[in-house]
Amino acid sequence: MSSSTIIDSTPGPVGGTATLPRAPMKSELVEQASKVIPDIPLLINVVSKRVRQLNQGRPALVQVRGRMGQADIALLEIIEGKVIAKPYEGDISPFDA
Repeated sequence: MSSSTIIDSTPGPVGGTATLPRAPMKSELVEQASKVIPDIPLLINVVSKRVRQLNQGRPALVQVRGRMGQADIALLEIIEGKVIAKPYEGDISPFDA
């Protein structure tokens, strides 16, 4: 097993434990995406929201290569300008409600 493999142990359907390999986010993608969205908390929120959308069945906006995880796809979409963060444009801040 390579050192870059993350193992996620989750309860199996019969009470056992299933070991599922997960692909880690590639650090070079994080570095490149942070140049597009330098505000790290905002970058995290954009990636999280896009991962949720991908998990709900929305199609990827970039060509998926190899064993890319959902977060890698979201990061690549940000890098390629397919997903952008827009400032909130409303009369009331979402925090004022």
